Amino acid sequence: MIILLHLDAGPAERAAVRAALQKLGLEVEEARLGERTAFWVEGADLPPESVARLPGVEKVVPLGGRAPLVESTRVPGGRPVRVGGACFGGGQVAVIAGPCTVEEPAALREVARFVAQAGAAALRGGVFKVRTSPHNYQGGGASALRDLAAAAHETGLPFFTELSDPRQVAEVADVADGLQIGARHMQNFPLLIEAARAGKPLLLKRHMSADVDEWLLAVEYVLKAGNEQVILCERGLRSAEKHVRYLLDIGVVPWLKQRIGLPVIVDPSHSAGDWRLVGPLARAAVAAGADGLIIEVHHRPETTRCDAQQALPFADFARLMHDVRALAALDGRGLAGAQPSTPPPLQRAAGA
Repeated sequence: MIILLHLDAGPAERAAVRAALQKLGLEVEEARLGERTAFWVEGADLPPESVARLPGVEKVVPLGGRAPLVESTRVPGGRPVRVGGACFGGGQVAVIAGPCTVEEPAALREVARFVAQAGAAALRGGVFKVRTSPHNYQGGGASALRDLAAAAHETGLPFFTELSDPRQVAEVADVADGLQIGARHMQNFPLLIEAARAGKPLLLKRHMSADVDEWLLAVEYVLKAGNEQVILCERGLRSAEKHVRYLLDIGVVPWLKQRIGLPVIVDPSHSAGDWRLVGPLARAAVAAGADGLIIEVHHRPETTRCDAQQALPFADFARLMHDVRALAALDGRGLAGAQPSTPPPLQRAAGA
């Protein structure tokens, strides 16, 4: 870093700043920048704002610094992430579909069979639900996890489910193909690290109030923990508007695709909050270059205990999948399938 002193800093002030920097264990080299005295400091392990507090210092200019790990993912063609038999990125559009929450096993199996037949690449379902109100349904826990694993095994689809606590990681990672970190836990750094160390693909949603840099820094925690299998998911931002639940940032998809190589998918269900808007938003996301979608689907939305208003009925999901296939083909991409003909062996959650 370069440390600029005040323009009127005399010999005594320069000596005091030099002594303060050396006391911090820094190697200091003095230089002149026009009429101004500056110090060149190499190998500083202090943030610039700390050094700027020294008396006599006017400004600190950081030079270089460590390149974010997420920048290293930018490679020609992107860096696909495989989740079971599904592929996210690499010229494919993968759709994750299923109910918001796992409730009745028979209903779950019906939804799973339908989305698999319609061309979904992976199954979704909530077992540890994160709800705004503590009085709302919180999910079925371990028994729901077993039901979800059984439905996924029956259809041959890999499955994702959301984590909300580091203590859930081992139990879920034992059976799930992919781990999901929801928007509210984007900056739950202990959870990010623990989930990353499980070695499973990680789907990381953007917080409804987070800017892109904060989102990418959350990704950085996962990459630093040694897990490069990250899928980013845009799900909408909080705003003053009332016509949708959250404002979907479609523009972030091509912006990220130009800067990083990790797959970027979109959740139109949570952003819309209205099943009638899910299809148009999903189509817009694919047209913008999204590597996939995560869609809430239910055969009888009026019976579900969670997010009934945004769940797509079967007929609408089938129509959407037809359109996604056509839109993907416009730029030479295909619809990623999970090839469910060879289902993996069924594992049991802990305590089953």
